Amino acid sequence: QVQVVESGGGLVQIGGSLRLSCAVSGSTFSFTSMGWYRQAPGKQREWVSVITSGGSANYADSVKGRFTISRENAKNTVTLQMNSLKPEDTAVYYCNAAFIGGSYWGQGTQVTVSS
Repeated sequence: QVQVVESGGGLVQIGGSLRLSCAVSGSTFSFTSMGWYRQAPGKQREWVSVITSGGSANYADSVKGRFTISRENAKNTVTLQMNSLKPEDTAVYYCNAAFIGGSYWGQGTQVTVSS
């Protein structure tokens, strides 16, 4: 079965950086797109960024100019470089891997931004 695993979360100071990774395995085909979402306590899950298999990227206004999504050398792997982090970025970050006919979620990785 398809498996989605996020990694790289942790505790970081305001203005600092973190790099998240999302690795997908178990699929015969490459992803159509991979996206990052986040969910803070008491809030609804929101979309953060997405990248297509062709390399086109889009970002939510709240992270534009600070976050960068990219493809890595490993098959079906993407990263989210997070710079200039703010307390508002604190959340569990989830990766979603989309294929023709369906999509799959990871279990999430905690990102905490604090001074």
